[in-house]
Amino acid sequence: MNWQDKGYLLSKNKYNENSLITEFYTEKKGKIVGIIFGATSKKIKNYLFEGNRLHLNYNSKSQSKIGALKVEIDAFKTPYFLEDKKKLLCIIYTMNLIKILTVENETNRDIYILINKFFDILNEKDWFSEFVKWELNFYRLIGYDINFKDYVEEFIQDKKKSYVIKNSNKTIPNFLIDKENKNVTFEDTYLAFKIVGDYLDKTIIKPNNLSFPVTRHNFQNSLKLV
Repeated sequence: MNWQDKGYLLSKNKYNENSLITEFYTEKKGKIVGIIFGATSKKIKNYLFEGNRLHLNYNSKSQSKIGALKVEIDAFKTPYFLEDKKKLLCIIYTMNLIKILTVENETNRDIYILINKFFDILNEKDWFSEFVKWELNFYRLIGYDINFKDYVEEFIQDKKKSYVIKNSNKTIPNFLIDKENKNVTFEDTYLAFKIVGDYLDKTIIKPNNLSFPVTRHNFQNSLKLV
């Protein structure tokens, strides 16, 4: 079996002294696993950053065996953020999230397109709040859609509209309800990120007997330094 595609590097693990087992999210095949032989060579290892987009040439003698990948760089993505700790940890978390929540060899081009948009978001001024929305869109694409309007009550405080979770006094940041809300503070975004994290844990991670991604904790902890 032989095919060509392009995809984002999600993970890499040592296979032997010179090779890596890698996972990519590709445009046509979805998430795939393959071995890159000679991955430690200077020519290849310099662009094997999680998040980079590569041209892939896959070859396997049997569907029951992991195939071999020959790779070339298509677009450098992650290296532009190596000196921005928060964005770098966001990339690592995002690739890890896609790795653990997508099914191998199940095509979903909308997810591939969403990954493209993710890197565009990182260059925006309000990238953090846009990322929270991005994460919710990703959950929707894998079958976990949430409409926060179903869980909140609206009230007016100091002539401003606010929302609280029904039967509690916990507030929900307005931008999670009002999609057109543009005046989003860091504090609101950080609270929204924690709320989405609780949703991820209770609705997706635990019911599927998965481990909560440490990469999310690492990203969240980096944000506390703001």
